[in-house]
Amino acid sequence: MTVSRYAIMFAAVLSGVIQSEAGLQDELRSQGTIELRQRAGESMTKGLDWLRDTQKSDGSWSNNRYPAITALGLLAFAQSDHPDRERICRDAENFVASLVQPDGGIYRALVSRRGGSLSTYNTAICMSALHLYDKAKYGTEVLNARSFMARSQITGDSPAAGGFGYNQKPPALEEVAAKLRALARQKGLPEPSKAEIAKQVQQPRADLSNTGWAAYAMRVTQDAEEFRHGKHVDVDWRSAVDYVSRLQNWDLEDRVNHGGFAYDSGDTRDAERSSAASGEVRLSGFGSMTYAGLETMIFAQLSRDDPRVQAAVQWAARHWSVKANPGMGQKGLYYYYNVMAKALSLYGDPVLLGADGSRTHWREELSTQLLANQRKDGSWINPDNQFWEGDPVLVTAYTILALKQMW
Repeated sequence: MTVSRYAIMFAAVLSGVIQSEAGLQDELRSQGTIELRQRAGESMTKGLDWLRDTQKSDGSWSNNRYPAITALGLLAFAQSDHPDRERICRDAENFVASLVQPDGGIYRALVSRRGGSLSTYNTAICMSALHLYDKAKYGTEVLNARSFMARSQITGDSPAAGGFGYNQKPPALEEVAAKLRALARQKGLPEPSKAEIAKQVQQPRADLSNTGWAAYAMRVTQDAEEFRHGKHVDVDWRSAVDYVSRLQNWDLEDRVNHGGFAYDSGDTRDAERSSAASGEVRLSGFGSMTYAGLETMIFAQLSRDDPRVQAAVQWAARHWSVKANPGMGQKGLYYYYNVMAKALSLYGDPVLLGADGSRTHWREELSTQLLANQRKDGSWINPDNQFWEGDPVLVTAYTILALKQMW
């Protein structure tokens, strides 16, 4: 039951306490927060009920070619007190674990399909889910997955160095050359020229979304390394920060876009670009990627006072919205909600302070919007199917995890 402002004022008079307007607002907000927490809990239960009823007989959800979707459902149940938690998680974990590959990754081999297996994307989310659900049972699988992820980080002097893409990085020039020369010898053909070898070398690609998932996975599973015999395995965090920093708009004269992040170094998803005073074209960035950049910097243990962190937080305050993904509209909206909840929860301030003095109680505003978006059957969906968000399983898992992160 909501407590009216007048009831609080009357109680203050009776007690002889004269409250300031700020004090009244704080108390009102406290009462509203209690009610919102309760509503969020009910909403999550309803969403979990819907996921329970849509789980397949093999333990998977939705498109079982990509186990990350099932792993997101597993994450949602693993962190809940749902009455069917153990049964749902058991079936989901068995499905995810069945796709552990000899190379340590957790994915389904789909080399003939466009986009491949999305091996690093799937592995990052699957290893996190298995570890958070039962770290003792899946210790070996998680350690092998960590090694897989460390090998997936792009190295060298390319623009993608330090980052992660959807799939494990392609073979380096030396590896490709060795294989081609061995094949030529086997068939009695002339040794391939440097130009012929170069044509077979794929350029590694990375993006901020996959780099964010990789950073999340490696940080939440880091305690698994206590059980590794031998040298501990990790990603190169400094290199990851360097990659992420290259995607941040650092033009101080670009007051609108300063601090925002782009998807990748040649971002085709970013419709708007800005020009620095020098004439250099800079990516303007957008909401979901700015929060992905913020969470990655936090996972890399940059200080809250780091200028890159502060610039990202100020961008978020200037472009605050729970109606749209800034710069993208409705595209990727629920991924935006999910990564926003993670990043701002990690940052730790309940109020997003703008340089202009604005104060955004982001947890309350985001939660209220998510509750309003829930469908009667308990699920969530994005009418814009870009980035698979027409799939209610994916979107419902994103939303439950966002609410759980906040409450």
